[in-house]
Amino acid sequence: LENQKAIGGLRNPRIAVEKCPQLAAKGKEIHDLVYAYLELHPKFQKEVIDSIGCEDCDLNEENGEKAAEEIRTTGGKAAFIRLDITDDASIAALREQIIDESGRLDVLANVAGWGHTEFFVESNPAEWDKEIDINLKGPMKMCHAFVPGMFEQKYGRIVNVSSDAGRVGSLAESVYAGAKGGQLAFSKALAREGARYNVAVNCICPGPTETPLLADTAENIQEALKKAIPMRRFGQPREIADAILFFACERSSYCTGQVLSVSGGLTMVD
Repeated sequence: LENQKAIGGLRNPRIAVEKCPQLAAKGKEIHDLVYAYLELHPKFQKEVIDSIGCEDCDLNEENGEKAAEEIRTTGGKAAFIRLDITDDASIAALREQIIDESGRLDVLANVAGWGHTEFFVESNPAEWDKEIDINLKGPMKMCHAFVPGMFEQKYGRIVNVSSDAGRVGSLAESVYAGAKGGQLAFSKALAREGARYNVAVNCICPGPTETPLLADTAENIQEALKKAIPMRRFGQPREIADAILFFACERSSYCTGQVLSVSGGLTMVD
């Protein structure tokens, strides 16, 4: 794994990470030359470093640079790259940089997500675009930029992080659920197109996970939600990262077009 490389980051910015000593130590099987694009929640920082040597960041460039520095202190090599997944020019620039510097991209993980709770009848159509752009069109744009290269090289692994809201619906999240449902359908359709080129496309749907967003939720709501989860606890960032890793590595080489819920049993869908 000495020459392996990965691209990682959260939401819009990206982190370019070279070498994955933690990954090698765990014996994970990744293609000879890997470029993994990971958009991860800030809470995943330490967990992802431990798992694959990647780090996450947010729109805050100061925090992004700090995240890259933390990777370097753990023995990895990282550089902060700011990217807006809703902007075509920004994505094109990132693709050009990756191809120029690394030659190819093998693993693409789209984990960007944003939403807010509001009853649909009270929502403003002018505000729908933000949720659709981030949750649906952003991942589609990223795939459109990098999938042609994967087809050409006859190898690729794409992991789209969606939501069970897109599978079963979610109260007061109609637009968000619609966008995430669209992401699931898009992933399955793309999986059919990519199979003949050895490009697998899979999804994971995280359940309530211990992140800053959840921590800001009222305590009584947290307790009620926890009681609704059969395992009676929230997920840990590492558990989401491990699911991403499963679909990114060769342990899942015969899986494509699949959806995996990582929710402690909160949502059980056939």
